[in-house]
Amino acid sequence: MANELSLKYGCNPNQKPSRIFMQDGGELPIQVLNGKPGYINFMDAFNSWQLVKELKEATGLPAAASFKHVSPAGAAVGTPLSDTLKKIYFVDDLELSPLACAYAKARGADRMSSYGDFIALSDTCDEQTAAMIAREVSDGIIAPGYTDKALEILKGKRKGNYNIIQIDPAYTPNPIERRNIYGVTFEQGRNELKIDGNLLNEIVTDNKNIPDSAKQDLVLALITLKYTQSNSVCYAKDGQAIGIGAGQQSRIHCTRLAGNKADIWFLRQHPKVLNLPFKADIRRPDRDNTIDVYISDDYMDVLADGVWENFFTEKPEPITREEKRAWLDTLSGVALGSDAFFPFGDNIERAHRSGVEYIAQPGGSIRDDNVIETCNKFGIAMAFTGIRLFHH
Repeated sequence: MANELSLKYGCNPNQKPSRIFMQDGGELPIQVLNGKPGYINFMDAFNSWQLVKELKEATGLPAAASFKHVSPAGAAVGTPLSDTLKKIYFVDDLELSPLACAYAKARGADRMSSYGDFIALSDTCDEQTAAMIAREVSDGIIAPGYTDKALEILKGKRKGNYNIIQIDPAYTPNPIERRNIYGVTFEQGRNELKIDGNLLNEIVTDNKNIPDSAKQDLVLALITLKYTQSNSVCYAKDGQAIGIGAGQQSRIHCTRLAGNKADIWFLRQHPKVLNLPFKADIRRPDRDNTIDVYISDDYMDVLADGVWENFFTEKPEPITREEKRAWLDTLSGVALGSDAFFPFGDNIERAHRSGVEYIAQPGGSIRDDNVIETCNKFGIAMAFTGIRLFHH
């Protein structure tokens, strides 16, 4: 290890020189095992590593994250996948270790956004996880270690240039962090807040019942938000994020964006989607794009005669708005975390439409009564955590 690593350029090719280094003169906590990670790659790597490390500590389960532009597209823990999820994540032909399950769910939450992602794994990358990653379009990976076979597989990606970073899991950063903006140095204490089920004790709604499975999902959502560009909202279900809204200027836009992603995740499980007659040679990214078009309201315009033949063996029957709404109405048990308080009940109205039954948010709005009243209207259980999770 060294205390400095020169990079090709910064965020953009014109931003030179560029490097990462340790201000205190110590050694970098990482080794580059393959490729040449860039400035944004390392930003994704370090943010995503913190997320999966905390998820593993909070749940005891292996964790994975899929990052794009310094926010997670997906995050998950390694619980088993249903046959339906295996199919929509395109992993029904693979042997899945717990860690591979975690990445399949992290990647599968929002496959459109995860295209070209940076991956973080909480545990040593095994052969099964590497085999899955080898089939996906990805920029790189960070993990505390790699088996020999996994490293061999990953080094074969991107014509041998796949970015592979190994991080020292024992590394502890300085409790004071600094950054420069416009030549001015900012300094603050690191956000070392521990997120666990103890943050969910103040339940302010009539419904006080938050089962352990929902508590795990709420903890997952809150840890995910801790490393998501603010404003941010995260929907979670069965050990994975299913919709993340990041970097929006208003809370309702976060809730809508994340809710729309959660809806797409669930609509991908609709029988009509599962039975789409794709041609055998269609690539996974093309399937993802086509499924998104099929689910959209303008499907008939986009996949008109002369176009659908490029993807399907026969023209599929459209899925109507009424069918989509009826299917979404069966979605339930979704957990929702917010990095700051909800200022209006409209966020709860929108969340309810995507099956949300459990919410964790800081509280503290002058309109808390309205938000609580809206939760009570739908029988939603909501906990006030008392903590904000802004990340910039």
